[in-house]
Amino acid sequence: MSLDAVLSRIDDDLPAATDRLLDLLRIPSISTDPAYKAECDRAADWLVRELSDLGVETSKRPTPGHPMVVGHLGDTGPHLLFYGHYDVQPVDPLDLWDNDPFDPQIEDTAKGQVIRGRGSSDDKGQLMTFIEALRAWKTVKGDWPCRITFFLEGEEESGSPSLVPFMKENADELKTDIALICDTGLFESKTPAIVTMLRGLLGEELTITGPSLDLHSGMYGGIAMNPVRVLSKIIASLHDDTGRITVPNFYDGVPELSDDLEAQWQGLAFDHQKFLNDVGLSTPAGEQDRTPLEMIWSRPTCEVNGIWGGYTGDGFKTVLPSKASAKISFRLVGTQDPLAIRENFRAMVTDMLPPDCEVSFNGHGASQASGADFSDPMFESARKALTDEWQVPAAYVGCGGSIPIAGHFQKILGTEPMLIGFGKDDDALHSPNEKYDMESFHKGIRSWARILDALT
Repeated sequence: MSLDAVLSRIDDDLPAATDRLLDLLRIPSISTDPAYKAECDRAADWLVRELSDLGVETSKRPTPGHPMVVGHLGDTGPHLLFYGHYDVQPVDPLDLWDNDPFDPQIEDTAKGQVIRGRGSSDDKGQLMTFIEALRAWKTVKGDWPCRITFFLEGEEESGSPSLVPFMKENADELKTDIALICDTGLFESKTPAIVTMLRGLLGEELTITGPSLDLHSGMYGGIAMNPVRVLSKIIASLHDDTGRITVPNFYDGVPELSDDLEAQWQGLAFDHQKFLNDVGLSTPAGEQDRTPLEMIWSRPTCEVNGIWGGYTGDGFKTVLPSKASAKISFRLVGTQDPLAIRENFRAMVTDMLPPDCEVSFNGHGASQASGADFSDPMFESARKALTDEWQVPAAYVGCGGSIPIAGHFQKILGTEPMLIGFGKDDDALHSPNEKYDMESFHKGIRSWARILDALT
C-alpha cells in the first residue's frame, strides 16, 4: 500500500477524526486547579481507551500529580517517541468567551473553518493529529510504520512537577531514537517549521533597601538616598546604547549562526515591521548589529518584567520609599550558564550600591537553552515531508520562548527532540476563544503520515 492511500484515508475520515477531537475537548482537564483533578483523570482514561482501541499497548501511570499515559507499538524499524499533553489552561475570564469553552464548536470565519474551544490548539488538537495519522496508517496498511512510544503528560500547563522524576524513574522505557514534540506552530501561520533552538530562562527578583522606613520627601529629600533612584540606575546600566547587555561575561557560550541557517532565516522574509506594528511598536530595540529574527530566536535577552516602590495609589503622596524592587528575566541561548550569569548579575548589582543601601535577591528558576542536532538525517527527511504537504519550503527555526521538555529529552534520555506543530499565530493560546484551524488539523494529520513514511 502506498502513502497516497493513507493520505486518501485521512481525507475521507476527517469528519470522524474531528468528532473524536471534539469529544476530547469536552473534558475540562485543567491541571492547575485541584477541583478538576477527576477531569484530568478522565482525559487520561479517554486517551488510554482510544490508543488501546487502536491496538497500542497503553497504560495510565500514577504520579504525585496527574497521571502520565504511556503506550508502545511496533517491534521493528526506527524507534520514535511522541510527546504531547492532555491538560489545558484555566478559562478565566469566562465572560470573554463567546461560547462555553468546553462545548467546542466548528465555526466558519473569514479565514476558513476553525475548531473553537479550550485546548483545541494547546495541545489536544495537535496531539490528535499524530494519533489520527497512525489510525489511518493502521487502517490502510494493517500494521505500524515502526516502533513508537507514546508519552502523554497531564501537568504541562501547571509546571510539569512530576515530569522529571517520572522520566528519570522510567528512562530505560522511554529512550528512543528521536522524540517528536507537537507543542509548536507554523512560522507566521503559513510556513511549516521544525524548531531547533529553544532559549533557556533565568529569573531574578531584587529589592534595594535604604532608610529603615518611608520618609517625608520634604524633610529628607536630597539628603537621604532614595532606593528607587538606585534601582533605576542599576536597570538603566544593564544595556549599552547599542542594546548589548552589560552583565560581565554575559555572552560566554553564545554561538553565531551557521551560514546555512542564516540563509534559511533570510528566506523566510520575516516582516518585523508588521510584527511590531501589530502591538503598537515600530523599531527593533535589541542588539543593533543583529537581524530581527536573531533578536527573537538566537540572541540572549535581559528584560525588566516588573518594577515597584513607594506610593503608587490614587492621588499623590510625597514619600521617599524605604524599598524598591524589580523582577528581571534573562532568556539564554547556546551554552550560557544560568548559574554563572546569576552570580555575575548579583555581583554587578552589589558593586553599584551606594552607602546606606543594601540588596536582597530571590531567584525564580534557572534553565539552560537547548538545541537539537539537526545534522541527523531524520531531520532533513522530516523537513522534506513537511514541504511536500504544505507546498511551502519548510524551515529550521528558533523559538523565543522556553520548552523545558526538549532539554529533558536530551539530558535525561539522551534523545534528540524534533519539535513540529501546526498552530497559528492567532490561535489565542491561553486566552479566551482559543481555536485551531481546520486546515491545521487536517494538514497536520497528513503531515505526520508523510513524516512517518519518510522516517521509516
